[in-house]
Amino acid sequence: MRIAVVGAGGVGGGFGAALAHAGADVTFIARGAHLAAMRSEGLKVQGGRGESHLVPTQATDDPASVGPVDIVLFCVKLWDVESAGEHIKSMVGPDTAVIPLQNGIDAPDRLIPILGRNAVMGGVAQISASIIKPGVINQVGTFMRMIFGELDGRITPRGTALLELCLKAGFDATLSEQINTELWMKFVGLATNAGMTAVTRQPIGRLRDDPDLRPLFVSACEEIIAIANTSGIKLPPDPLAKVLDFIGHAPPAMKASMALDLERGNRLELPWLNGKVVELGRKLGVPTPTHDFLYAVLKPYAMGTPA
Repeated sequence: MRIAVVGAGGVGGGFGAALAHAGADVTFIARGAHLAAMRSEGLKVQGGRGESHLVPTQATDDPASVGPVDIVLFCVKLWDVESAGEHIKSMVGPDTAVIPLQNGIDAPDRLIPILGRNAVMGGVAQISASIIKPGVINQVGTFMRMIFGELDGRITPRGTALLELCLKAGFDATLSEQINTELWMKFVGLATNAGMTAVTRQPIGRLRDDPDLRPLFVSACEEIIAIANTSGIKLPPDPLAKVLDFIGHAPPAMKASMALDLERGNRLELPWLNGKVVELGRKLGVPTPTHDFLYAVLKPYAMGTPA
């Protein structure tokens, strides 16, 4: 199976390296020092699941040189969705599946006008990993799961083939018939964790059981669940308990990627996370006071550390 990984950060690099070790023909689309390091020294992934070193690593900054592939794992930051979608058109053939593994809930809708409805699947990545230096990715904890599926719920050969490869690669994977539900369930916890770990500059282990902070976690989750219900999204029974259980079992040292970006002075995915909750709440008439606060406090840092 030919796979292109667009954006070789913690998510793309972690999953892409595992799939390459399982025998897939994986090419990473990257740039800058990270690309140079992968070309010269390979891609190293270290952390809770042990250490792997992919040498040689196929990597390029030119999607046109890759040609059509079977699967595109689309892992760029949320502000780059449209530009990256245009950039990868040469890799998308008639049967190619493009699977967005971003945070947020709207990447598939943003890609369909660019790549076509048939090309775009839905995807959820559950991994805590980031680039710690060019060519090196560090994973916090051991959890590593990919959930993906056709947006209309069909089980297709391309989805089944990817599922078999993921399981061979040794990480948890699910081929879902209700990927939109999975996207929203991740969004409930992810937007909450992103805002909370960014505002406090603390890892999840120092926050989740604090008697003064836990009510904020709960209320933030409840606000997104209310938006989902008002939007007609079909959530599983007792979604709050499921999300809080996931938060409770997350690695104590985990910080959301938005919190890491804040610490590094980088641009934030805030408008598509807590900002999206605020936007939808106002549109639907659903109160979102917790996310209103998180968004307002982080907004001055949305484009990076203020001058």
